[in-house]
Amino acid sequence: MQTVLLTLLSLTFSFSHSSVLRTKNGKDKLFAQEFLKRFYNLNTAKVTFDKDAFSGVTEAIIKMQAFYGLTITGELNSETLEAMKKPRCGVPDVSPYSHFPSKSKWPRNNVTYRIINYTPDLSAADVDEQIQKAFKIWSDVTPLKMTKINDDTADITISFGSKDHGDFYPFDGRHGTLAHAFSPGDGIGGDTHFDEDETWTKDSNDYNLFIVAAHEFGHALGLSHSDDTSALMYPTYSFVNTEKYKLPQDDVEGIQSLYGPAINGNPRDPRPEQPNSKTFCKSNVTFDAAANLRGVLLFFKGRSVWLIHPEKKQPESTTLQSMWPTLPSRLDAACDIAETDELYLFKGY
Repeated sequence: MQTVLLTLLSLTFSFSHSSVLRTKNGKDKLFAQEFLKRFYNLNTAKVTFDKDAFSGVTEAIIKMQAFYGLTITGELNSETLEAMKKPRCGVPDVSPYSHFPSKSKWPRNNVTYRIINYTPDLSAADVDEQIQKAFKIWSDVTPLKMTKINDDTADITISFGSKDHGDFYPFDGRHGTLAHAFSPGDGIGGDTHFDEDETWTKDSNDYNLFIVAAHEFGHALGLSHSDDTSALMYPTYSFVNTEKYKLPQDDVEGIQSLYGPAINGNPRDPRPEQPNSKTFCKSNVTFDAAANLRGVLLFFKGRSVWLIHPEKKQPESTTLQSMWPTLPSRLDAACDIAETDELYLFKGY
């Protein structure tokens, strides 16, 4: 078992060797550098090339390998490069888009959306149907009500575009970044963009619009990427049977940690009882980890974090990624050191 140690501020590792590219292909080196810069905060100003090796990328490679569940080597080997080249979402895995203020959720349950333009790959009616279906999987397990409007300003604006489409995050052509969405907020917050250079379908050919849209709407509602390979919010594209599709457990826990369960008690709602000041004392309440940070008690379970402040009667609930975007979607253990005011969080692989 490999165990990754994560601190509050950064993901820290120590390796005695430099990051070695097991390829002489210069295009692969540049591709990897751009991938790590875009999705894992690589500072390219610190990258230096030396024949087949370059320094300054080890930490970013390890973050990526840990998130994807790959063997953690710190080297850009063929397995890692292959994973980088899979079609995926354009949202970073370790932090939200930095040019815009980020809010973890919409402040209301009635959220509007508007489709600005349509792809020629499908009829307008088909696009409307796939978009509505993609929103419904999130509203089925929460109190959210998603309403389509045709005029005025919507909370979530949906559009298709190619290359530089006006948001500082240009698309890269076919088979790379498929789409991206911004977290809830004013202005561009919540907006969702699809790469028109892709071919959009309703089936297993090319890229299924429902699957990609459902993933992006998770971002538009406040979720970050998950490191659970079975989750809809895992960053790479994978076709699944969309007939009677049910939201995976990890995604249900994530969205309900923000908005709560469906008000009508949806029978598909597997969310456990939310802890409060009384249920914290019950013997049947279990957590993945717990710690004390500066007098605040932290309880971790899945994507959720509950904070108990000494001066407050009720716990506060939030998501792990809302507090620390670089962390994975769930933890295995936590350890606090009061003398040095440090908190260590552990994730096992």
